[in-house]
Amino acid sequence: MDLFLKSAYDEACLGRDEGGIPIGSVLVIDGEIVGRGHNRRVQNGSAVLHAEMDCLENAGRLTAEQYRRSVLYSTLSPCDMCSGAALLYQIPKIVIGENQTFQGPESYVQSRGTELVIANDPGCIELMQKFIASHPELWNEDIGEE
Repeated sequence: MDLFLKSAYDEACLGRDEGGIPIGSVLVIDGEIVGRGHNRRVQNGSAVLHAEMDCLENAGRLTAEQYRRSVLYSTLSPCDMCSGAALLYQIPKIVIGENQTFQGPESYVQSRGTELVIANDPGCIELMQKFIASHPELWNEDIGEE
């Protein structure tokens, strides 16, 4: 696991330890983490605070040029909402820890010119598998399932 994906994984573990959904994300520009976050839907009673959204929020206002030099790391394949935010800001590359337990609209994101790197990291997979098995109702709520 590379340093930046490890940082996203650490964020996911923070979310788990707070009683939330263990998904983490970091935004990197020119080799430096400028934003980090984790899924806080449960902790904050939020409808939209997925890890990538929390990460982008914590990065603060950036210029279009900064976004176009960035890489978004996420422990899990970004959902439609988070993929849309990455497309809106023209983030050129997303590194995904795993897409075995959930897969967002990866083909669509790629069709829009975004490079996706799928790590299929065993630690990221195990973290989500354990969470889904022990908290299926929270997981289904997070992905809009019943």
